[in-house]
Amino acid sequence: MRTAFNLTVDEAQHLFVNVREIASSDYLKRTLTEYLPLANAINMEKARSELLIAPILLEVRRIFNGEIGFFSGTEFEVDPELGLNGFCDYILTASRELYEIRSPVVTLVEAKNENIKSGLGQCIAEMIAAQRFNQRDALELSTIYGAVTTGAIWKFLKLLGQTAFIDLDDYYITSYEKIIGILCQPFLSHSASI
Repeated sequence: MRTAFNLTVDEAQHLFVNVREIASSDYLKRTLTEYLPLANAINMEKARSELLIAPILLEVRRIFNGEIGFFSGTEFEVDPELGLNGFCDYILTASRELYEIRSPVVTLVEAKNENIKSGLGQCIAEMIAAQRFNQRDALELSTIYGAVTTGAIWKFLKLLGQTAFIDLDDYYITSYEKIIGILCQPFLSHSASI
């Protein structure tokens, strides 16, 4: 992938240490308190995705009063000849569209079954696809965000130009307000909601 897309990967940065936590709703707190033990007991990617990941991403949408798009398991076909097509676990957009992915696509989240490392390449490919998708619509966003998560552990990435940054830090579900703060970062310039 590095050669095909002339990509540099930087793994030596603490990308989000200065990002502030964002308070979550009581609903999310209750949801995570109830569903974390259940998701851990079931111990399947689908369960963690539905019980942990989706509620956190929907909380970000709630924080921005529904002004961001949320897509789950949606086909994202940008450039099949380059392999930039397939189904993304989750996509967040700075468009409030509900039925069609519209630019700007700003965050992609890849759910992985107990293995963060195995999802990094796929997430970077999805971020490159998002970058090209936005460019196709003449929307130049300086940064595309991504995350790979098991539901319990979150690893964040940023794509800036031709450099993919992989955060040195892992964030655990117990720090969900920090995770929400990071997930809100790309939308702060698009909204005055928080």
